[in-house]
Amino acid sequence: MGTSYISNNPFACASGLCYHKPDAQEGMLAELASVHTMKDNKSLKQSAARLHRGLAKLYLDAHCELDYADPLQLLVATILSAQCTDTRVNLVTPALFARYPDAQAFADADLGELENAIQSTGFFRNKAKNIKACCRIIVEKHGGQVPGTMEELVPLPGIGRKTANVILGNAFGVPGITVDTHMMRLSQRMGLTKEDDPEKIERDLMELVPKKDWTLFSHRMIFHGRRVCFARKPDCEGCVLAKDCPRIGVEKMKGRKGEGAKG
Repeated sequence: MGTSYISNNPFACASGLCYHKPDAQEGMLAELASVHTMKDNKSLKQSAARLHRGLAKLYLDAHCELDYADPLQLLVATILSAQCTDTRVNLVTPALFARYPDAQAFADADLGELENAIQSTGFFRNKAKNIKACCRIIVEKHGGQVPGTMEELVPLPGIGRKTANVILGNAFGVPGITVDTHMMRLSQRMGLTKEDDPEKIERDLMELVPKKDWTLFSHRMIFHGRRVCFARKPDCEGCVLAKDCPRIGVEKMKGRKGEGAKG
């Protein structure tokens, strides 16, 4: 989950920007636009509230699934999670954090050794470069401590609004909407946004969900995306949110699969 979606991050596709094929996405967004013309902001807020109540009952223990002990560990783990499962990251980080216990250690790390340490997470060269550069700035400009504001986090190498919201929401208790590939997919399917740009989706959801719930809402949506509302075969029949979800794009996706099977 830990990639930024702004231009300074090389793993934008892992954040969901490359998920939909252009033709499929255009059709889905047109459908979303139609839904939004029929709903005013008040009804959208009511829809979001119903969906979140359902998610809250389903995922009482929703949380960040990356293992970490402090903001720096969460920052590094989130960068490593780009196009990699949290489970895999959690296998790598114990030894990594023992070897590099603070920002100074990461900043001083031999790049080749750091690459080897994180190789199994994929895209390890870019990840190692970003971690090292990010920690160097943290040491030089922030006294070795991960900063606790969006304005200070976003300029760091490998960090964008998504990763910043993960760090702020979980390590600092600052509410934030995390728009990863799951959040993007689910919020569109649920008719909560007609946008396909992560920052615009974040803004839409911030208007619909009470601020105090932003972080937990993000966790619950991500949990649901990983366990029920899958990218290719969403389990709509087994979904407790089915009665409140318009399933934007899902039926068309099934239709395309059927046509492919007949051909």
